Amino acid sequence: MKHIVILISGTGSNMAAIVRAAEQQRWAERLGARVAAVVSNRPGARGLDTAQAAGIATAVVDHKAHASRDTFDAALMQAIDAHQPALVVLAGFMRILTPGFVAHYEGRIVNIHPSLLPAFPGLHTHQRALDEGCKLAGATVHRVTAELDHGEILAQAAVPVLPDDTADTLAARVLTQEHLIYPRAVAELLQKQ
Repeated sequence: MKHIVILISGTGSNMAAIVRAAEQQRWAERLGARVAAVVSNRPGARGLDTAQAAGIATAVVDHKAHASRDTFDAALMQAIDAHQPALVVLAGFMRILTPGFVAHYEGRIVNIHPSLLPAFPGLHTHQRALDEGCKLAGATVHRVTAELDHGEILAQAAVPVLPDDTADTLAARVLTQEHLIYPRAVAELLQKQ
């Protein structure tokens, strides 16, 4: 069985979309894959409750309990590796990972970013798109590399930017697309393994 470990920092809506897709599309039977664990860097992350309710193992590696990014990443790797992951999925995981961490999971780690990469890597993507007068915004599933938001693009979805959009309304429309493309991209990766 191919194990998926999902990393979250908050509500875990993309994690929940992947868990739903895995169940509805029978990934265990069709792809020989299952979501084995959800790990958060924040003890109070609401997504942990969602994962537990779905019967998925959870763990917390609190970044505030570590003196450096290196020690945090080492502890995080230990928590992830306990599940022998075929794929590590970042789903709203709001920590920049060290090059050593990324190298450890090379070819097995993916992320979703709320912009049409290569446009607007980093934070505040929706406001930046509005400030630049973009006609389209969207989301990108990409492989994780040591360079922030610059890995191979695996999937994208675009939404129009409406004249009365705020960063919040645009974010909400983009999120609906994230929930569609992320499970699809994860399933495609699993089929290739």
